[in-house]
Amino acid sequence: MIYTALYPLKFTPLPKYRIWGGNKLNTVLQKGFTEENIGESWEISGVPGDETLVSGGILAGKSLQQLIQEYQDKLVGKHVYDTFQDQFPLLIKFIDAKTPLSVQVHPHDAIAKERHQSFGKNEMWYIMDAEEDAEIIVGFQTELTKEKYTEFLNNDQILNVLNTVKTKAGDAFYIPTGRVHAIGAGVLLAEIQQTSDITYRIYDYNRVDKATGKTRELHNDLALDVIDFKVHDNYKTSYELTENQSNLLIHSPYFKSNILHLNQSIVKDYTTIDSFVIYICTNGSFDLVADQNTYFVQKGESILIPASLNNITLKPKNQAEILEVYY
Repeated sequence: MIYTALYPLKFTPLPKYRIWGGNKLNTVLQKGFTEENIGESWEISGVPGDETLVSGGILAGKSLQQLIQEYQDKLVGKHVYDTFQDQFPLLIKFIDAKTPLSVQVHPHDAIAKERHQSFGKNEMWYIMDAEEDAEIIVGFQTELTKEKYTEFLNNDQILNVLNTVKTKAGDAFYIPTGRVHAIGAGVLLAEIQQTSDITYRIYDYNRVDKATGKTRELHNDLALDVIDFKVHDNYKTSYELTENQSNLLIHSPYFKSNILHLNQSIVKDYTTIDSFVIYICTNGSFDLVADQNTYFVQKGESILIPASLNNITLKPKNQAEILEVYY
């Protein structure tokens, strides 16, 4: 087989209507979506039925799964391909919450496979913008038993025991499976997660979805044996930030993320990383140089670097804030 040489890949984002969606994906991230109440932009997705397509270059129009089938480890890395075969392990999104998301929880790999033939959904949030007094829900204020939790839920008092955290741009949160959570109103964020669309909705403010005229389905029976009822010391991730280098953000068994603040050009050598790399531009813009070709990336864009490309130069336009993600 004769391969087309791989290059840094942008994909056409998939807009997702959500009852809680606003317009910041257009006004702040310049997505150009024409629909209303778009809450999510799926940037890089291998979810069956929702696969993103390459937006430019000779591979334009090809889906992520088609690329993996054709290029295998050249695209994703040998370890990743050996582990996941033709499945892409990560889903990259931008999320705009005009009103609060439902309170929800995600199952781990074993339960997700047994019930849904899916991966579990460990995820992280990087807050790009937050209105004054914006909050997120993460975990509980006090440790609960299943019985006590069910009592609060049945009495419509579940919000009274959930832990809320004030949030601002630059905050990062790891949301492991089992952790009850919700994005609050006025938050715009980048989400990195396992390739999964499995969500158990616990509470939805009794609101009616104008698209259906009905309240949305809850999944409390499924959620009950998934929830982590413990209280944890700290839900926000602390990180150091040195300019013009990769700073460790959140590393987990499911993905690794770093953050870069650039005001000058840097060279990245990925020889020792047996994985694809994804750049998510959360502020500013930059030129990416690979194989003597230049690719412009601006705020609100994501780009996938194939595993076969090891030497990358990043040249910020004045300044750039970038999430660096790999497996």
